Parts: sequence; C-alpha cells; structure tokens
Amino acid sequence: MRKRSGEQGKQPLRIFVLDCQALSLAVRGDRRMLAWLDLAARGQAEVVTSPMTVVEAYDSRITEQRWDWVLSRLNVADIGKEEARQARRLLTDAKLHGHKYAIDAVLAVIARQQKGQVTVFTSDVDDLEKLVPDSIVVKKV
Repeated sequence: MRKRSGEQGKQPLRIFVLDCQALSLAVRGDRRMLAWLDLAARGQAEVVTSPMTVVEAYDSRITEQRWDWVLSRLNVADIGKEEARQARRLLTDAKLHGHKYAIDAVLAVIARQQKGQVTVFTSDVDDLEKLVPDSIVVKKV
C-alpha cells in the first residue's frame, strides 16, 4: 500500500483509551498513567474515554481541581443511540450481557472508532479482548 503524499515518514497517531481503573490511576497520580497523559499534552498521542467511565471513576476524595486537570488532558467521546446499538451488537457477538460488560462495550465502540495505533488501558483485559479486534492493543493496568 502506498502512502499518500504528506504522510511519508509520519508515524500513525497513538490513541490511548482509558477504562475506569486507568482513569482512576491517572487522577490519583499514578506515574505510568501520567506519562501517557504527558505524551498527549505534547501532541504525541490522544487520550480518550467514555462519559460513563468518567462517572464510574469519580472519587469524591479527589479534589475537583485534580479531576479538571486530568479531564483537560483527554477527550470524552460523544455517545449516542448509534454507539449504543454498536455496543449492544458487540455484546451479543461476544455472548456477553448485563451491566458488568456495558461500559466495556461502549469503550470498545470508542476504541474501534479511533484512527491510529489504538491501545486500551484496562483492568478487564479478558473482557475487552473479546470486544475489540486484534489490531487494538489491550494493556493491563
């Protein structure tokens, strides 16, 4: 496959998709997660999550300023009816159901929509690997 002009020598954008545990680690100041956010702040990657993940990860013991700082370094994807349908189909295809997998399925839809080298950071590696194609890397946090 030939590269389009203007793309020669340019690496594909790195995209990091955060689940609840990964986002929680970032908010609590985990050095490894902060390093990924730093890459995004320098324009070397994008970080994305779902609105439900933000709600799920919320911890009132963390200051609002800390939450605002972390959220300012990532994108919260818009989720609508079509994404909900896609998540439902992913669950059906993987023979999964119920609230335990709902947010993972939405996160998988978000990961699938990204263009570039996508890595999902999660505590639920087994679940996410059932919901994303092999081209998406799933890393344990």
